[in-house]
Order: sequence, then C-alpha cells, then structure tokens
Amino acid sequence: MTIFIDADACPVKSIIIDEGTKQQFKITIVTSISHFSTLQHPPNVHTIYVDNGAEAADYRIMQLAKKGDLLITQDYGLASLALAKGCIVLHHTGFQYTMENIDQLLQSRYLSAMVRKSGKRTKGPKPFTKEDAANFKEQFLIALATLSAS
Repeated sequence: MTIFIDADACPVKSIIIDEGTKQQFKITIVTSISHFSTLQHPPNVHTIYVDNGAEAADYRIMQLAKKGDLLITQDYGLASLALAKGCIVLHHTGFQYTMENIDQLLQSRYLSAMVRKSGKRTKGPKPFTKEDAANFKEQFLIALATLSAS
C-alpha cells in the first residue's frame, strides 16, 4: 500500500512523511516541477515531478494509485476519481472524503464556479490552523491503522 500526496499546496507533508515513515509505509509525493526541491527524504519517500499543467499531478496520481492506497488531496475531482478506484482519501484538514459525501462536495464546487463565472465573488478556503494540523494527524493515524489492519 502506498500513501500518495497531491503535494503542490499540501501543508501537512511533514506529518505524512514523519508518521508514514515511522510505520514503514511507501510514500509518493507528486508535485509540479515548479516546486522542485533538493530536500532529502527518507528512503521510503519517492518524489515524482510533473509538468506545470493544471491537472498533471492528478493524472499521474490516478495512473499510479491502486485500490487500498491512501491519498491526501484538497481537490474534490481527484478525490472522486480515487474513491472510485477504492482508495482512502483525506483532505489536509483531516476530513475524509467518502462515496456518501463526494457528490455534495462536487455540486458545491460547481455552483461556486458558476457564481464566479457570473462575475460575483465567493469565499476562499479558511486559513490553515494548528487545530487543522492536529485534526489531520489524528485522522491520518486512524487511516494508517486501517491500512495496517487490512
């Protein structure tokens, strides 16, 4: 089983790497080449760089992900595709995407896009907080326990 990180805007990479490494999970970071880094990671962490295209990281993750893998993303569309493949999918705030909630999230995203297209403004995401990080870590550890048990 592999943990995939949709990494371009992921504020919890260090939590994922630290906790995933402790439990000896394979971790794959997928990010655009514009985020190139010479930072050294543990041997279980592999970084894949993709073009700067809008969906390049998403396409690469979906090529690699398999049933039972864990994905961390804030992208509802990618979450939907990964759920259909049988992956566990978490948002970086710890929220778990499920087949029961993804349709509503996608509909909300669509309606917000229509409002913006008509020239109106919508609220952006709330700032990431320490509480969000703590909640993510808690939910991530639960997800890792689920993966270990299967």
